[in-house]
Amino acid sequence: MSLAFLFPGQGSQAVGMGQALAEAFGLVRWVFDEVDDALNQKLSVLMREGPEDQLTLTENAQPALMAVSVAVMRVLEVEFDMPMTSAAFVAGHSLGEYSALCATGALSLRDTAQLLKLRGQSMQKAVPVGKGAMASLIGPKADLALAEEAAKAGQAHGVCVVANDNNAGNIVISGDKAAVDAAIEKAKELGARAIPLNVSAPFHCPLMQPAADAMAEALAEAAIAAPVVPVVANVPARPVTDPEEIRRLLVEQVTGRVRWRESVEWMAGDGGVTRFAEAGAGKVLTGMVKRIAPDAEALALNTPEDLEAFAKSL
Repeated sequence: MSLAFLFPGQGSQAVGMGQALAEAFGLVRWVFDEVDDALNQKLSVLMREGPEDQLTLTENAQPALMAVSVAVMRVLEVEFDMPMTSAAFVAGHSLGEYSALCATGALSLRDTAQLLKLRGQSMQKAVPVGKGAMASLIGPKADLALAEEAAKAGQAHGVCVVANDNNAGNIVISGDKAAVDAAIEKAKELGARAIPLNVSAPFHCPLMQPAADAMAEALAEAAIAAPVVPVVANVPARPVTDPEEIRRLLVEQVTGRVRWRESVEWMAGDGGVTRFAEAGAGKVLTGMVKRIAPDAEALALNTPEDLEAFAKSL
C-alpha cells in the first residue's frame, strides 16, 4: 500500500487547533514553542485561545497551520516510529506546500515559519482591501472548462483567473472584484452555483505579483535542501526534489494556479498511491481526495487517537 501525506491550506484553521495534540505530546509543544520563538510572537496562544478574527488573518493562519501539520509529522516519526520515508510522496495545498517541505527536511522549521509569516503579510498588502475578490464555483456542472469560460467573461472587466482547481464541482476564481463579479454571473448562466468567498485578498492570481516579488527575495536567501520524499508541487502537479526548482516553484505558486485535482490524480494514478493521510488541522483535503480518487483510502490525522490508530494500521 503506497502512502502520501497531505498538508492543508488556509481555511482549515480554527481556534483550539492542535490543542489536544499539545496536551498529549511534549514534542508538539516544542514545535509550537519553536514557531513562537521564530516569529517573536505568541502564536500558540492565539491558536489555543483566539480570537478567531486574529487567527484567521493570513499572516497568522499560514504559520499556524504549518505548525500543527509539522507537529503531527514529528509525533509520527518520534512517538510512533514512522519515518517520513514511509511515504512515497507528500503534497500541500497552497501554504501546505511549505508544511510539506518542512516535514521532509527541505526547509528548517524556523525558516518555514518566517517565510510563511512574510508570505501572509505580502499577500495581504499586495492588493488594497476591496479591490480584489475570490469566488467558489460549485455543483455538478462546475468543472474546469466552465470555470475557464466564466473567468474569460470576467476578463473584460479586469484580472480574472482560475486560482484553485480543487476537484470537479469545487473550483475557485480570483482577480479584480468587478471581473470576479462578472465571472460569477457567467458561471450562473452556465449552470454552476457561485459563492463569493470571505477572503482578505485575491490569492493565486496575477494581482499577487508584489507578493511573489517579496517571496523571491526572501527565498533567494533561504537554505533549501533536497526533500527526503518527493513533493508533488502545486504549479506543475508533479513531484520535485531539486532545491533550485523548489525555490522557483514557490515563487510561481504565489500568482499561479493550485492544481490540486491534477496533483491527486497523478499520485493516485502514475504515483501508485492508494492511501492519503491529511496531517494537521481539519479534513478539507480528505474530502477532496474522496471526490478525486474514490478508490483510494483517505483519512485525516487531527487528534492523538487518529495518530495512534493510523500507526497501528500500518
